[in-house]
Amino acid sequence: MKIIHVAGARPNFMKIAPILKELSPHTDVTSLLVHTGQHYDPNMSDVFFTDLKLPRPDINLEVGSGSHAEQTAQVMLRFEPVIMQEKPDLVLVAGDVNSTLACSLVAAKLHIPIAHVEAGLRSFDNTMPEEINRVITDVLSDYLFTPSRYADENLLNQGVQKDKIFFVGNVMIDSLLGALEIARQRQTWKRWGYAPNEYAVLTLHRASNVDDMEKLSDLVGTVIEAANLLPVIFPIHPRTLRQLDAAGILLAMRNIPGLILTEPLGYLDFLCILGDARLALTDSGGIQAETTMLGVPCLTLRWNTEWPETVSQGTNHLVGTDREPILSEFQAILEAGNRPATRPEGWDGLAAHRIVEILRR
Repeated sequence: MKIIHVAGARPNFMKIAPILKELSPHTDVTSLLVHTGQHYDPNMSDVFFTDLKLPRPDINLEVGSGSHAEQTAQVMLRFEPVIMQEKPDLVLVAGDVNSTLACSLVAAKLHIPIAHVEAGLRSFDNTMPEEINRVITDVLSDYLFTPSRYADENLLNQGVQKDKIFFVGNVMIDSLLGALEIARQRQTWKRWGYAPNEYAVLTLHRASNVDDMEKLSDLVGTVIEAANLLPVIFPIHPRTLRQLDAAGILLAMRNIPGLILTEPLGYLDFLCILGDARLALTDSGGIQAETTMLGVPCLTLRWNTEWPETVSQGTNHLVGTDREPILSEFQAILEAGNRPATRPEGWDGLAAHRIVEILRR
């Protein structure tokens, strides 16, 4: 069996790495890793291959940035010849980025079976490009590997055949558990003179938050107020950096006491600061899941989530983007003094093992 594994952006690498590792002893399976180049910044791409011990890509499509249409089209144009030449038995895609959708469309039109890792997630917000990518990829896929029972229900409600759905657990947690000990040994927070629990972590990259200049400015103002209560370490996504610069507020942010701006961090360094943070503020789906596993309180700067179990488990609070609820919950967490620790079903480090068993069977 020949499988093409597609990775295009930072979140994909954490999902693909455990599967490739689990497949490596099986000589009856040939794996080819295709990097679409959707994320091409060294801190968003190259460092992940080192940190996650990923093999170098067999093929790099080098599509780079662009609008959603440009990026999706470029991936399709460059991925089709790979499929035609390699003739795989299966294309395995992960998550919900543009590369996920683009490669699924190419494979479907060439009648190549598709496996979708992290299938069935839904925010039920069609203004999110990721939601469009998820829904269409799930429709096209033949094997839907789900991280939660909620995801199973979403697919069944969508009309997906039950025999295509496989609950395997959260493969991203496989990477987290495998790397957590070595990540914590790095003590990355020392770079800024902090110790565990002495800071918060912020990430911000959703188009709905960073492309609207007024909303972005308001969020920055709220974060500055939060930084007066507890220092905030902010690894800035390249997209967000461009928007902050265009809004004319980047320079002023660099001079705010307690607000630490830094370049995107590699997987191990980011996992270190996240795992030892007092709390996190984010609009990322993956970080909602990671903080739940780490027992770190999370304020999600959205009014919806594709990970409802992170809310029901009590680690994740949906606070939206308005100043008052964000600061109120921020203060409440600082006063609470406890760190919830939960482990949802299937978040046990064995998701990749279950995926590989199903594929080989």
